[in-house]
Amino acid sequence: MYDPLRAKAKVALSVAVSFLAGLGLASQFGFTESAASTSSGEGGSARPTLTVQTGPRVSREAVQPALDLSEAFVNIADAVTPAVVMIEATRQRVRRPGRMERFFGPPRDNQRDQVPDFVPVGGSGFIISEDGYVMTNNHVVENAARITVSLHDGRKFRAEVVGTDPTTDIAVIRIDGEGLPTASLGSSAEVEVGEWVLAIGNPGFARSGAPSPDLDYTVTAGIVSALGRSLRLINQSLRQDPEFTGNTGFAIEDFIQTDAVINSGNSGGPLVNLRGQVIGINAAIVTRTGGYQGYGFAIPIDLAHRVMEDLIAHGRVRRAYLGVSIDPVGEADAESLGLPDVSGALIQTLTRDAPAQRAGLQKYDVITAVDGEKVTSGNDLQHKIALKAPGEPVTITVYRDGLPRDITAQLGEAELTEDVATAPPPTREVANQIGIVEVRDIDSRLAQDWQLGSTEGVAVWDAQPGSPAVQRGLTPGCVIHEVDGRPIQDRGDWEDAFDDVEDGDVVSVIAACQAPDGRTERMYNIRVPR
Repeated sequence: MYDPLRAKAKVALSVAVSFLAGLGLASQFGFTESAASTSSGEGGSARPTLTVQTGPRVSREAVQPALDLSEAFVNIADAVTPAVVMIEATRQRVRRPGRMERFFGPPRDNQRDQVPDFVPVGGSGFIISEDGYVMTNNHVVENAARITVSLHDGRKFRAEVVGTDPTTDIAVIRIDGEGLPTASLGSSAEVEVGEWVLAIGNPGFARSGAPSPDLDYTVTAGIVSALGRSLRLINQSLRQDPEFTGNTGFAIEDFIQTDAVINSGNSGGPLVNLRGQVIGINAAIVTRTGGYQGYGFAIPIDLAHRVMEDLIAHGRVRRAYLGVSIDPVGEADAESLGLPDVSGALIQTLTRDAPAQRAGLQKYDVITAVDGEKVTSGNDLQHKIALKAPGEPVTITVYRDGLPRDITAQLGEAELTEDVATAPPPTREVANQIGIVEVRDIDSRLAQDWQLGSTEGVAVWDAQPGSPAVQRGLTPGCVIHEVDGRPIQDRGDWEDAFDDVEDGDVVSVIAACQAPDGRTERMYNIRVPR
């Protein structure tokens, strides 16, 4: 029988239980407060607080190996980064005038000559001596008209090229300093696949070459993925340059492959092991997009060190050579020639009267070792010979008729078709201290073309991209009226104004430049690079 009082009691009990359960659940999520934490605002309403958990969820002991590795990365970055530098350079190319004419009318006959244009390029490097020697890639400073090196502490230096070697993509430059932080060089011969490495550099260079200060001095970690990689990048680069086409046979590629993130601005920066030693120079990536896709490559430091010593001592590389043309050993070669494994370098031809022929090496010998060190491939043989000095005797182990034998050869010096390792000749000064390449007197025609009210001042006709002047906004099309308070009437006044300007000075320029609301005169305070 239905009892209304009993039904009401059941409903009341259900409501009470539900309320208490909800209150308990809310307390678990931090939406309620204890008496000690409750406060009242206006009208006495409670003001809730959110309880946030901050304690570790995993014990330190459970992740101690990972914490140790993380601390090692921090220590390595702290130790090595001060020696890593940002390199900014300008590379000259020849162009025909066009930019100014498109905006300011057709050129006169004497304006049709080719004029220099400058492309900003850059990358990374690392200091190897307290007096300012810096290692980097050849492609970072190749044909550079001006090089500026920035240190991690913010100091900037003008740099000069000591020497370059396109066949290995190594360059040495120098800045004028004392007591500079230096990197420690390790040995790439001890590198093993799978070991941890760090890549340090300045990836903030866009494809245009303009640096991004927000992306300087980054550290990335990865492992050594492979050794002895050849991409034929250097060979292709030499083939594209008519000056060096004859040297393609001396290109050496024996890269360390890593999955540490490397981007274009990292070129020239160090690849470092867990002992904080440089084991390679970051040089290349393989990509379909222009960005990093997991394949980074570094030049072994043993090879770079050997090249560096020659460049500093002689201004050029003295390259040892054996005088053989070689092929890699395939599985069929190994079986046919009775080799113990599929490795080595198969001699196909010998250069007449070269060290190999004089020592008694023969066609179809397979070189398996140099001075007792195993030769795994043709690239490895080139690398090992490149580490030797011209005139040095070496023991070459070859397989001939299924049997090994040792032959002693005295290495010769390679006769490169172009002096590829010598520092480029000094480039004539094409820009003044702040990067203005050319100014022109303003005649009546130019004043008319540019819609100027007078012929006073000088017209900025060409400026070095990325230069201090351009960075401050003083670009082609501006009209300069004063420099450091001195009126500028013509080119002579302009040149005289810079007679006493030194590195590090601030030059104050009054100029009228084109703006959306018309030509506006303003002050440009520009610091001359140190």
